[in-house]
Amino acid sequence: MAGCSASSPRFRSGTEGEKTKTDANPAPRFSSREAEEERRENDRKPDATEIEKITSGSRDFRREKNTSISPLDQSRMMREISKYMGTKYVIGGEDRQGIDCSGYVLAVYRSALGKQLPRTSAEQAQFGISVPLEDLKFGDLVFFNTRGEQFSHVGIYLGDDLFAHASVSLGVTISSLESSYYKKRVEGGRRIIH
Repeated sequence: MAGCSASSPRFRSGTEGEKTKTDANPAPRFSSREAEEERRENDRKPDATEIEKITSGSRDFRREKNTSISPLDQSRMMREISKYMGTKYVIGGEDRQGIDCSGYVLAVYRSALGKQLPRTSAEQAQFGISVPLEDLKFGDLVFFNTRGEQFSHVGIYLGDDLFAHASVSLGVTISSLESSYYKKRVEGGRRIIH
């Protein structure tokens, strides 16, 4: 993300006090430390306009296209990714009433591509092939250690260091691998379609 900074219009600062759709749905009590750290350190959060461009398909990630996924399937994936935006985080959830990170990944892959993935992020981290972070392409899975456990969080890579995921503090959203929170917790990537 050369040339981007926290003051770029693409990113909002954590001090603007903006209310989001999920502010009314605070994170469950069991994850309050994780949610607080995520909110405090998510300094590269794409703003609402950027998220709208991505989810509407008007944003093109040409340099990170995954040629293993057909353009039609990529379009289906983006529709599924977008369909869940703003859905609140619920541990064990798998639908638009509430969803967790691995449930979100499972739902997107199942609905868009008919691909059945394992249920937990740790199991999903064993699926597909390992991909270095610098070689991530659209649709790859990115894994994080957010709770002191290996592969405790997962998201779907979109391109330009952005990924969609079910965040404990924000629900389903798009975040940057370059945010302080995720950059120090990222563990690797996996390519499911190859």
